[in-house]
Amino acid sequence: MVAQSTKNIGLRGIRVADSSICLIDGENGKLYFRGYDIHDLAKYSSYYEVAYLLLHGALPNQQELEGFISELKSQRELSSEMISFLQTFPKSTPPMNVLQSAVASMEGFYPMPPDESREGFVRKATRLIAQMPTIVASWDRIRKSLKLIPPDKKLSRAANFLYMLKGEKPDEKTTRDFDVCLILHAEHAFNASSFAARVVASTRASMYAAVSAAIGSLSGELHGGANSEVMGNLLGIGSPEKIEKWVMDQLNEGKRIMGMGHAVYKTMDPRADVLKQMSEDLAKRTGDDKWLNMTKRMEEVTKREFMKRRSAEIYPNVDLYSASVYYMMGITPDLYTPVFALSRIAGWAAHILEERFPEPPVKPMLYRPLAEYRGNYCGTLGCEYVPLDKRT
Repeated sequence: MVAQSTKNIGLRGIRVADSSICLIDGENGKLYFRGYDIHDLAKYSSYYEVAYLLLHGALPNQQELEGFISELKSQRELSSEMISFLQTFPKSTPPMNVLQSAVASMEGFYPMPPDESREGFVRKATRLIAQMPTIVASWDRIRKSLKLIPPDKKLSRAANFLYMLKGEKPDEKTTRDFDVCLILHAEHAFNASSFAARVVASTRASMYAAVSAAIGSLSGELHGGANSEVMGNLLGIGSPEKIEKWVMDQLNEGKRIMGMGHAVYKTMDPRADVLKQMSEDLAKRTGDDKWLNMTKRMEEVTKREFMKRRSAEIYPNVDLYSASVYYMMGITPDLYTPVFALSRIAGWAAHILEERFPEPPVKPMLYRPLAEYRGNYCGTLGCEYVPLDKRT
């Protein structure tokens, strides 16, 4: 039986599984984690609460939250063996490659008794949530030949990461802004990396293997790498006056404007809405509005040209304004995608748990989609094999 043609649409619009983790209303620009609007979570919640919500399906009470935070803080520090492993990489190794390798190796560095239960997977997810920020910050300092800064249990997740990265404790406002960034990136339904994690988890691979696959997927510029591409473009353009020509040249050459447009949202990405306001606030606090003005101009010109050329609207996605936000926080562009990963780990873990321990109705465990064959038939019965010495 030949499957209905996919028309090479990359599974867009194809429903592949049930999920209770995330709802995206692309038509109206709405995003919900476990039923909670992303704007409410960004305004009132913390990454700790959101991670707990994603893993356990409900917001924690005070006792549950305190226990969860305590467990995460107790596991932040890397083993000496893991640090030695990180130090073996050439200093030119991209941070995402190091992170993927480190996560894939955690089964060996932190061995646990075999436990295929949900609780066992949650324990490994908790270790990943706790240690991925330390891995990223440690690698950045190793490659720069700087002394490693151990985690500070007194600091929140957001403050601790920035402290380990730069050696200075951030102010309260920057800490809150970065925590909101982590919330915004924590989950986004069946995006490429979450789907990759689910595919690997469906084979009954380990939590670490599935997350490692997700990190590999996220490393591509069309997924997590887009915001570092945005910042690279801004740095290369140099000034707001040059934005219009640059956008026109890109479109004339048939190239993408990174940070604009989304596969799901047909209006403003709700995360971009929050990040745009954050970028404006940061520009005021730092006294440097260059990157904000360039980004706003890029949005404006791209929107205008899409309407003119295609009679179509296009809107910013999460990557457009996160680029300038992270830059004003002092985070270097090649760390943007690792920061995305240490946010999304909560969502990945939730998807892996849902895949491994599904509630009824249960789908077949192993993903095995069909492809429509477009190759050579050599007639109706297949190609005749010709021995090597008789081929012309």
